[in-house]
Amino acid sequence: MCSALRNRTGEVLLPGDEFSFDTDDTISLTGPVKPEKVVCGPGLRRSEDRLLVCKSGVLRHKPPNLFWMDSQQRRYVPAKGETIIGIVTVKSGDVFKVDFGGSEQASLSYLAFEGATKRNRPNVQVGDLVFSQFLLANQDMEPELVCVDSSGRANGMGVFGEGGLLFTVSLGLVRRLLTLHSEILSDLKHLFPCELVMGMNGRLWVKSCSLQQTLVISNLLQSCDNMTAQQRQGLFRRVAQGAL
Repeated sequence: MCSALRNRTGEVLLPGDEFSFDTDDTISLTGPVKPEKVVCGPGLRRSEDRLLVCKSGVLRHKPPNLFWMDSQQRRYVPAKGETIIGIVTVKSGDVFKVDFGGSEQASLSYLAFEGATKRNRPNVQVGDLVFSQFLLANQDMEPELVCVDSSGRANGMGVFGEGGLLFTVSLGLVRRLLTLHSEILSDLKHLFPCELVMGMNGRLWVKSCSLQQTLVISNLLQSCDNMTAQQRQGLFRRVAQGAL
């Protein structure tokens, strides 16, 4: 299956396309070779011995065996382990309700923060921004968020957002920004120094030295959504020269 997926990397796939196990990927009782495991990302779903495409887009691959569908969409579907920017909407008892832009709100326990106990509760208010990750994301259950990693450390997660600006872009642009060597971030860092928090749900938070620079950065990032590399570089060049 891995070889078939690698051969289709970069191609446009549609919902209903499927991949089945090859004979080389089956377990041999005599040979020492182990079958390769395929990690399914957004847009792909495992069904017994088949891999189904459930979202139209371009098939992407990250070594050694991670595959996902890259598509232009604005509605976010939660996935376990993804980090998002949420807004606290309800504070009831021991649980916070967080809006992450999906079809329903997620729950966030007050114990899901670093160092939180029954006596030492985190200071979270309605309207606060939280950078968190999904602990549970199932279509049949309510999504659950946490602000700690697997070792119990915050690792940058928690309440944030004082003095910055929150805005929304497409999910495809967020994935381009989160790549290892993002050309957009490389061009942006030469313009203004800023703090940037990116959520997989399409929300970005930015803070710069002044309000004017913060607004310029947000407008630039939103404009990059439908621009080619040449158009983006020309726009950034005009901003650096003060033409805009």
